[in-house]
Amino acid sequence: MIVGSSSVFALESEITQAVPNTGQRALGFFLIHIASRAFGVKEPDAAMLGCSFGEVNNRLQRRGTHSFAVADYADAAQIAQAYLDAIYRDTSRTDYFGLSQQGFVDAFHSSAVRWAPDGDEAFDDGSHVLQFDVGNRVRLIGFINTDSPEDVSATIKEIWLDADIFYDVLSRWKDLFASAWENRLLA
Repeated sequence: MIVGSSSVFALESEITQAVPNTGQRALGFFLIHIASRAFGVKEPDAAMLGCSFGEVNNRLQRRGTHSFAVADYADAAQIAQAYLDAIYRDTSRTDYFGLSQQGFVDAFHSSAVRWAPDGDEAFDDGSHVLQFDVGNRVRLIGFINTDSPEDVSATIKEIWLDADIFYDVLSRWKDLFASAWENRLLA
């Protein structure tokens, strides 16, 4: 099932096996498409989809709150590098857009800017997706965590969307996924 346009923004998932546990929901895969690139693992047994379903619900409930001032002016590659340096890499970097490393990490966590990885194996390919609510628009930045900063830059995809369009895709995917999950449990 795919909701949206994969050449712009879409969510894609497949249920291989539904389970009654709402924390797990189903075995399958969940992908986030940004500008013709899919982020996530597309395998029939990539992950239990409870985390991905929950994260889409959380994003809908927190509409408009995924904000961080850096999204208004910084280049996508600069944001991705700062994010990886602060959270995943052992670097000597001390400035993160005027913040300390801890201040930058705290701002990312408190604003729930990081969408993926979302807590399960769906993004074990190194995919990361950041979502920024900027006024009535949403900025998505997707990239792959690689060992080389130069390689990360080559993986970046970015898109700006009208917030209504973005959140409509999330809402439609949530409803369709929930219905498919319930139907698979009843079958």
